[in-house]
Amino acid sequence: MLQTTFDSQYPIIQAPMAGVTSPKFVAACSEAGLLGSIGAGYLDGDQTKQFIQEVKKLTTKPFAVNLFVQEEPQIDIEVLQKARMALQPFYDELGLSPVQSVVSKEVFAGQVQAVIEEKVEICSFTFGIPSAAVLQQLKEHGIYTIGTATTLEEAKLVEQAGMDAVVLQGGEAGGHRGSFTYPLQLIPLYDLLQEVVGKITIPIIAAGGLVTKADIQKALESGAQAVQVGTVLLVAEECEISPLYKNAVLASKEQETTITLAFTGKPARGLANDFTKRMKDATVAPYPLQNYLTTTIRKESAEQGNVEYLSMWMGENSHLIQQTGTVKSIVEKLL
Repeated sequence: MLQTTFDSQYPIIQAPMAGVTSPKFVAACSEAGLLGSIGAGYLDGDQTKQFIQEVKKLTTKPFAVNLFVQEEPQIDIEVLQKARMALQPFYDELGLSPVQSVVSKEVFAGQVQAVIEEKVEICSFTFGIPSAAVLQQLKEHGIYTIGTATTLEEAKLVEQAGMDAVVLQGGEAGGHRGSFTYPLQLIPLYDLLQEVVGKITIPIIAAGGLVTKADIQKALESGAQAVQVGTVLLVAEECEISPLYKNAVLASKEQETTITLAFTGKPARGLANDFTKRMKDATVAPYPLQNYLTTTIRKESAEQGNVEYLSMWMGENSHLIQQTGTVKSIVEKLL
């Protein structure tokens, strides 16, 4: 069983949630019996290393690090200019100067090095499959690798690459889609489990829309060896997101989430708001350039208490969440 592999009390992984996870939150999840996960997607190598060291100060229990598999975006000046123009009204309304310069830095190699140097035992990946050389390097250091897949084809590619397990991300999942083949497909989790179970031999971790005890039980009975949960933990006391964000999760209604590229250039599920509606048909720069273009918009919106321009990632079943408390108390109700 995966919980034996992970040396965790429960077969539950805390979803990495880049930009949301803090050392305190990851450590609290590991201490509560889950496998805590650092969402290192937006960090560079040095920041990843520092984050790992901070978590180690707070817990001796295992935790994972999640990395975004980085592609070098093709910078089309015309597309970039149109993306800037689409965001200009938001800059104006918030009293901001538009972002003039966006530079995509290569951070992946430094992050991998940080994972190795800090002797992290588990490393997961989103947005694709690392090179054979990187996977070999991690294997040589005894690091357990986990891929992310949103279709049967992707799950097979993760297995063929030699990764140890796969997170199957259903269409209900909050945050970024882990998709790396096109066109984008939003397959409901239980349909996806039905398609994949028996077609691959590596362990499956189910993710997407799991917010109740019954959800988790069903996923485990449907062939998953573990589950990954994110949205249900956003309201935990140890989760250090803004009160605006927590209140938005608790106040969310059915069918209020949407898939948008507008904040980062990658499809992600979050609460629909004025920004996602107005940007629905706008030109968007590729990831991570769009992410840089919208950073000041999101930061200033948070400072002004304006939820309409914030990226508030959450899964499709966020409306079922009413329970706040510590990570430990939330987990006890899930089991």
